[in-house]
Amino acid sequence: MEPARVPDAAAFRAFRQQCEGDGGWQSCYGRDGLAVCIQAPPPGSDVHRLKCRIDIPDVPAETVYDVLHDVEYRPKWDTNVIDTHDIAQVAANADVGYYAWRCPKPLKNRDVVTLRSWQVQDGYHTIINFSVKHPKYPPRKDLVRAVSLLTGYLVHSTGPSSCSLTYLAQVDPKGSLPKWVVNKASQYLAPRMLKKLHKACVKYPAWKQQHNVSMKPWLYPEQNKLPALALSELVLQRAASLENIDESGLSEVKEERGDHSGSEN
Repeated sequence: MEPARVPDAAAFRAFRQQCEGDGGWQSCYGRDGLAVCIQAPPPGSDVHRLKCRIDIPDVPAETVYDVLHDVEYRPKWDTNVIDTHDIAQVAANADVGYYAWRCPKPLKNRDVVTLRSWQVQDGYHTIINFSVKHPKYPPRKDLVRAVSLLTGYLVHSTGPSSCSLTYLAQVDPKGSLPKWVVNKASQYLAPRMLKKLHKACVKYPAWKQQHNVSMKPWLYPEQNKLPALALSELVLQRAASLENIDESGLSEVKEERGDHSGSEN
């Protein structure tokens, strides 16, 4: 078992380089200031990477960053969420959280337990996460436990009231997913999710005024009321240790409600 560690400065730099680099990425969607690319699995992995970037002309980077953090606001815009909550704090800039989401029918719904860390530096707001095992959150029988190898957001300020947002994900959803699921996630569902997130960011300041306006523990660690958890209690979650659910024979069912864009935690 490999122990979990809070990402250091080098890890944040490497994540930013992945978000901003073009090498090895294949474009599969581009329109109206929004682009989606995929990348073949790196050596030793069979999980593709997905990268989505959207230009946001009317919301400052600080607001987008707040929306991505605010677990109370999440159900207001994320129509796929089943349950999401913070579990424990492991550092001033890191916590452990739970996220469960609905998948397109007839697939089973998924959940993840992740260690999330964040950094604000030089006009960049960064959030990255990866899956861990938590002793009190074992896999549930009614959900498929997915694995985040590396998932996160890079928000770059482009002006007083504008920014760009890059979402990068390498997630093993477990199961042998049909090709239509992968295609739908990369070409349709991910762009739709980012557009919905953009709209949520526009509405957030008014909502926040009515909901603990000054409470932002991701900016002010002293506000964090989560129980402390020692890193020694956590180990990395590896996909090989989880049950593999075979969904490769499923046929597509048209689903009108929700975005089903996968794990955006």
